Amino acid sequence: MALHPYDLYDVRSLLSEEERAVQDTVARFTDERVIPIIGDAFDQGRFPKELVPEIAEMGLLGSSLPEKYGCAGLNGVSYGLICQELERGDSGIRSFVSVQSSLCMYPIYAYGSEEQRMRWLPDMAAGKVIGCFGLTEPHGGSDPANMKTRAVRNGDDWVINGSKMWITNGNLADIAIVWAQTEDGIQGFLLEKGMPGFSAQEIKHKMSLRASVTSALFFDNVRVPDSSRLPNVKGLKGPLGCLTQARYGITWGPIGAAIACLSEAVDYTKERILFGRPVAATQSAQIKMADMARRITLAQLLSLQLGRLKDAGTMQPQQVSLAKWNNCRMAIDIARECRDLLGGAGITTEHAAIRHALNLESVITYEGTETVHQLVIGRELTGINAF
Repeated sequence: MALHPYDLYDVRSLLSEEERAVQDTVARFTDERVIPIIGDAFDQGRFPKELVPEIAEMGLLGSSLPEKYGCAGLNGVSYGLICQELERGDSGIRSFVSVQSSLCMYPIYAYGSEEQRMRWLPDMAAGKVIGCFGLTEPHGGSDPANMKTRAVRNGDDWVINGSKMWITNGNLADIAIVWAQTEDGIQGFLLEKGMPGFSAQEIKHKMSLRASVTSALFFDNVRVPDSSRLPNVKGLKGPLGCLTQARYGITWGPIGAAIACLSEAVDYTKERILFGRPVAATQSAQIKMADMARRITLAQLLSLQLGRLKDAGTMQPQQVSLAKWNNCRMAIDIARECRDLLGGAGITTEHAAIRHALNLESVITYEGTETVHQLVIGRELTGINAF
C-alpha cells in the first residue's frame, strides 16, 4: 500500500475517529476558504475577518474548553490538529485562533470568576467578542518580569498606566487581557474597548504575518473595576501558564506550514523542465525533499506525543519548549529550502513558500525565541539557569 507522501509514518492511524474528523473538517475549510484568498490578503496586509464567523461556527475558538461555556470540549490533540491545518493555510489565521483560544479564553476560564466566564466565554466562542493578550512590552521581549505597566488600587477600582507591544488582534479586540504590576505582584485585568484612556495603534510596514492584525496598546489612567480583575492567579505563573497553552498549539502549526511548502515544491519540481528533464528527477532535488519529509515526520511524532501528554495531564513546559524549538526551526528551514527549489518563482506570493518563510520569522520569535527555549532545555539538563 502506498504511503501518504506527507504522512510517511501513518501518524493519522494513531488518531481517534473524532480527531480525524476534526482534522478533515479544518483541512476542507483551509483548502476551500483560506488558500484561495490568503495570498491577496497577505499582499494587501489585510486580516480576512470575514472568515471569523465560519471559524466560530466550526467550534474552533476555545475548542478545548467545556461545552458549558459554548465551546466544543475537544481534547488537546484535536486543538493541535486545528492549528496544523489552519497554519497550512497561513500563520496569521492560526495566530488569530491561538490568541483567541489560548491567550484570551483560557485565562478567563482558568483564572477568572464564574461570572466572568459566563459573561465572556460564550460570546468569544461564537466570534462575537474578539480578545487580545497584553503581556509583551517594547523594552521587555523575552524578560516579561521587567514589566513597566502598573495597576494601582483606587477605592473599588484599579488605575492602569503603561503600554504593550506586538499584540495580535489588538485593533480587532473588544477586550484585552492585560497583565500589570501591582503591589501584590503581577495580575491580569479585562479591559474593554472604549474605556477612557485605552487605545490601540496598528503596527504597519510588516514583512511577516501581514494577514494578521498586530498592534501596540496604550493605557493612560485607565480606570478598571475590581470585578474586571482575574481573581484566581497572581505572579508570572498566570501569563506564563497561558503561553504554555498557546505554545503547545504552535508546536503543531508549523507542521502545516512545512507540509504546504513541501507539497508545493514537489508539484513544481515535477512540472519544471531543466536540461531536458523535470527538476524532481535530479538527485539534489530528491535528497532535499526527502530530508524535508524526514524532518516533518519527526515533528509530527513529537507534537502527537506532546498532545497525548497534555491530554493525560502530565505535559511539562520544558517539553513544550523542546517541541516549539524543534518544529519552528524545522518549518522555517523547509520554507526557505522550498523557496530555493522554486527558483525565481519562489519570491512571489503566487506561491506559498516565501509567505510561509516570512510568517515563520515571527512564529520562531514570538512566545519564546528559539534561544529562550534552548536555554530552558539547557537549564533542565544542567540545573543551572543561564538566562
